[in-house]
Amino acid sequence: MLAAVLTAGSIVASPPAAAGPTQCNEPSCVPGIRPGVVLGSYCGDNTKYYVFGVTSWGRLVFCGTPRRYEPRWFRSPEMRGIKDYMSDCAGYDGEVAQAPDGMFLSCVTREDGFPRWESGEQLRPAPAGS
Repeated sequence: MLAAVLTAGSIVASPPAAAGPTQCNEPSCVPGIRPGVVLGSYCGDNTKYYVFGVTSWGRLVFCGTPRRYEPRWFRSPEMRGIKDYMSDCAGYDGEVAQAPDGMFLSCVTREDGFPRWESGEQLRPAPAGS
């Protein structure tokens, strides 16, 4: 467990080579999920790689940046495990995943009508109370 925490902390400078599964379908197989985070607290400046955490009561959260505020821990949309960047995400619109290199992904359908796993860094957390 200590190795996972040290690895997650070193990601801020640059993402490491993938070390783990390249595809999975649930949060339990995703490396780098930070334990014991406090919902709503400051989470650092890294909102692109290894951004997931879990609260003491088991709620999955992500580090996001609402407009005009510092990054904080927010409730995560449904997480679908590890997926490949820009791969098809039909049926998961608005849900999140992590790429094999730790990049935060969100399922987005663009004008072309094809849903793809894209960088989730631009995902705007829902306002408080929603």
